[in-house]
Amino acid sequence: MAKFFNLKDLATNTVGETNEILDSELSVLLDLHKTIAAKVDELESQIIDLITALDKPTLSIYGVGPLSAAVIVSEFGDISRFKSPAQMLSFAGMEPVYYQSGISEHTGKMVKRGSSHLRFTLMNVCIPLIRFNPVFAAYYNKKRSEGKPHRVALSHVAKKLIRVIYTLETQNVKYDPNLLR
Repeated sequence: MAKFFNLKDLATNTVGETNEILDSELSVLLDLHKTIAAKVDELESQIIDLITALDKPTLSIYGVGPLSAAVIVSEFGDISRFKSPAQMLSFAGMEPVYYQSGISEHTGKMVKRGSSHLRFTLMNVCIPLIRFNPVFAAYYNKKRSEGKPHRVALSHVAKKLIRVIYTLETQNVKYDPNLLR
């Protein structure tokens, strides 16, 4: 304990600088941070209230939270304007690149032309999905057993999630894991 107090005394004399202006600036910045954090919490609460009032079928998917559902619903907008899940994949920028020149054809990585906010949310929502939703976890494990890397398997789960969302929203039904294959 004596060694600790000795180090503390040495640190007060050798590390940092005491300056009233810097202390004042730090205090103002901390107050500003607290104000912004409180405003963010208030806005998140309003978003959660709005998305739960809409009662969208996307909210019924176990593992998709209200804020993630709000991003997904707001980015896609009216699902009826999409004729198929493939159009939703294209809108999100998650369809594979297709190159064709003469007689050679190649498919590649995701095109990433769509909404980056939507793609980011979909990829991040897949992490709790594979942890807490047995259907998506089984699909992820299947892709991993096929030799796919983690991020590629996650992108496959995100694509499956988009197909599920399309079905739920167009048929206006709640999520039932027993109906998935």
